[in-house]
Amino acid sequence: MITAAGFQVLLALATGPAHGYAVMRFVEQVSDGAVKLGPGTLYRTISRLLADGLVEETDDGDPDAPHDARRRYYRLTEEGERAVKTEAALQARMVAAAREAGLIP
Repeated sequence: MITAAGFQVLLALATGPAHGYAVMRFVEQVSDGAVKLGPGTLYRTISRLLADGLVEETDDGDPDAPHDARRRYYRLTEEGERAVKTEAALQARMVAAAREAGLIP
């Protein structure tokens, strides 16, 4: 099972390789500010996703971005792509159930 933070990181990386700060911004933007991944949560989550083989470090960063030697870029592995698709489908079913229950329009 993927944690909420794990799903959010995988979802951000489904749009392409990104560094941690970009992942944090993505989650905050998509949630309209309702979810903010702090650095501790973000990097613990990335560490767990790396260990589980769902993401990997990459050199596929933005060549036009200012260089920061500490900045690490991550991307989904094939297993990570399968995992985020499975979790997204589950979330879609949960939203459909909430809609049927009259909890959301």
